Amino acid sequence: MHTHPANSTTDADSLARWDHPHSFLGHDHQRNERRTQAVVVLTAVMMVAEIAAGIAFHSMALLADGWHMGTHVGALSITALAYTYARRHAENPAFAFGTGKFGDLAAFASAIVLALVSLLIGYESVTRLIRPEAIEYDAAIAVAVIGLGVNLVSALMLGGGSVHAEAGAGHHDHNLRSAYAHVLADALTSVFAIVALVAGRWLGWVWMDPAMGIVGAVVIARWSYGLIRASGRVLLDAVADPEVAAHIRHDVESGCEDRVADLHLWRVGPGHFAAVLTVVTHTPHSPDYYRALLEHHSALSHVTVEVQRCD
Repeated sequence: MHTHPANSTTDADSLARWDHPHSFLGHDHQRNERRTQAVVVLTAVMMVAEIAAGIAFHSMALLADGWHMGTHVGALSITALAYTYARRHAENPAFAFGTGKFGDLAAFASAIVLALVSLLIGYESVTRLIRPEAIEYDAAIAVAVIGLGVNLVSALMLGGGSVHAEAGAGHHDHNLRSAYAHVLADALTSVFAIVALVAGRWLGWVWMDPAMGIVGAVVIARWSYGLIRASGRVLLDAVADPEVAAHIRHDVESGCEDRVADLHLWRVGPGHFAAVLTVVTHTPHSPDYYRALLEHHSALSHVTVEVQRCD
């Protein structure tokens, strides 16, 4: 945690003491980068197979799953590039608070693409529902099952439960979570495709194939909205965590004469918060005093304290 006194003049040695890096990358950044790159390759191969099979076998559910997987290839590529760029420019002084938000920017962009694709899939599914086409069920089912297997392998490669454990600890890596959610959404649409094709093959429910395409489009749209909302809040510097902000205020005001007149808390990277606070008091203390009060907040990576005497 870095604490800065306000309105102070120092010599060169003192300035050097207060100088510090602004690298706010998430935990296991490079490992997550390598895992995402591997998943991009695996997903791209399966995408081509599913789209080709959907066209050849006239399955809307399979084609929707293939195009959905195609959007994941693009989104996962953005994820991988964001990891690489953030790592290479982590110490670049041109970024005032480092490159920790590149992952959130990538997540926001991929969510926008998914929202548009969900509209296209929904439109095509409705069209097929009105004008159904003959489907080669056996071959389409086989491809859909393989696609589901690829999705599950990709989820394991991205770490599975470790993503949720990281989020639970307050270290929200939206970039990794978006990649993980992409492959889970793919797995879900694969399941929809399998159900639709099986129902059409053995029950004669031809309408199930486009109907599952519509359901898949709705699921994709809902997921994209959630990611847009979460990553957008970070990009707009919304209060990172109201509970943490309340604890900061409580800790600083533990002294009977100290009051927090102004507090800003925002996220600068996965697991990294920045805070700017103004303390008003009758008996001012040094910034180190307030730093000691906040040291137990491990996520506070950049703190600026301004102390004002109340006369």
